[in-house]
Amino acid sequence: MPLPSRRTALLCALAAGAATLFPANPAQAAPTPGLRFGACPDSVPAPPAPDRVECGTIAVPLDWNRPQGRRVEIAVSRVPATGTPAERRGILLVNPGGPGGSGLPYAVTKRVRLPESVRRSYDVIGFDPRGVGHSAPADCGPMGGLFDSPGADPVPVGPTAERAYLASLRDMADDCARGASGVLPYLSTEQTAHDMDAVRAALGEPSTSFLGVSYGSYLGAAYAALFPHRVGRMVLDSVVGPWSWYAFDVVQSRALLRQRDTFYAWTAAHADRFGLGGRTADVREAYLRVRRGLAERPVEGFGAAEFDRAVYRALGRTERWSGLADGLRAYLRDGTVTGLRPASPFESASSRNYEAANRIVKCADGPAPTPARVLTDIRRIRRVDPQPVLTGMEASTCAYWRYRPAHRTPLGSPDAPPLLLVASAHDPVTPVAGARELRRLLPGSRLVTLENDYSHGVFASRGNTCVDDTVAAYLVGGAVPAGDVRCTGPGLPEPSAR
Repeated sequence: MPLPSRRTALLCALAAGAATLFPANPAQAAPTPGLRFGACPDSVPAPPAPDRVECGTIAVPLDWNRPQGRRVEIAVSRVPATGTPAERRGILLVNPGGPGGSGLPYAVTKRVRLPESVRRSYDVIGFDPRGVGHSAPADCGPMGGLFDSPGADPVPVGPTAERAYLASLRDMADDCARGASGVLPYLSTEQTAHDMDAVRAALGEPSTSFLGVSYGSYLGAAYAALFPHRVGRMVLDSVVGPWSWYAFDVVQSRALLRQRDTFYAWTAAHADRFGLGGRTADVREAYLRVRRGLAERPVEGFGAAEFDRAVYRALGRTERWSGLADGLRAYLRDGTVTGLRPASPFESASSRNYEAANRIVKCADGPAPTPARVLTDIRRIRRVDPQPVLTGMEASTCAYWRYRPAHRTPLGSPDAPPLLLVASAHDPVTPVAGARELRRLLPGSRLVTLENDYSHGVFASRGNTCVDDTVAAYLVGGAVPAGDVRCTGPGLPEPSAR
């Protein structure tokens, strides 16, 4: 049966649900007994025929510690399994990362890349975590100048710049306190894990199977801590380590320096293609010339902050390296930044929501650094390399956060069944050390490592048969490998054509 128009009644219901974040009389707010599916908003793509996607909402407590209080609507999507009833294994919830990533379309975009055996076995369930997308999106307003164009140089050098840097963090925290004052304590990973279990219950399923990438791995580990006996088969891909968010950000910033050095050497090895010099030092100097030039004289609003964000994005996936090198060359040749500028504007509504939710979740999940600690770590990183990439250090703003959580988000449980962790050996976004640390909190779990690989996101992403077959066997048949698995990776890429 054809679905109704994607901008019909359900889209109105999504908007109405977001508007009931603070109902006039919380005591009268009743739980949604189940999920009724219908059309999806336009942000959710249609899957290839004959598959179909459907969407709905579920009402959950804003604060799971006060289940009779105010409620918030969580938007959910579903692509049904295509196999026979005998093949069906239940539901597979998916999360793309963040914090702040929209999962509603991910049920479609990730599912199309899953092995066929997994697609036949599971209803793939996407959802926008609370505070994101169609689930009562968070708004931090101006957010301390983060969306200024050009933005302030994100790497402070000297006392005056350091004071200005801390002031921008304080302004960001103040903006979030004003714009999202009623939800700062409740957009935590722990609360979202409760939402996941509410989705399971609403669908009438006895257990939750889950595929979480990047931040999704942290969310999955939180679910395992709270609901170990409801865990089905869980895959944690590109694993965030079980540290505080601020400590993780520092670890990531150092891994990015190592990755950037690898990028310099790779670009130099292909000097005929990129024209940035045949030695690593030549490429590094070219990179620094570009950054200095944009810091001193931004091009159409594209300055040092915008450049660092582009570099951060490119370093995490090797298929983006050719574009970054070409962008450096184009700027040095004719002063243009078209090759460096992202396709989507940073100040878009979805980006503003992502950046707000990212900070709110990180600051709700555990301890915050002190301002002095933030400056100390920046100085330490600058001693390793005077020009680091600090774009991923979002938890620094927690130093000035108005809400301080009472405890850290619990992760993992000895009572959960064995899980499967997946990691790329040289991923700079979620370094493999995090997977090794988290596995200690998940007894019996196994780690699948893609060796000689430098990208973020592995299963049903890198096209590696060893990884995909191992994970599919676990998801479909429950086969936990006898030991850790090491798969042969692709190595560094060949440059793309001009």
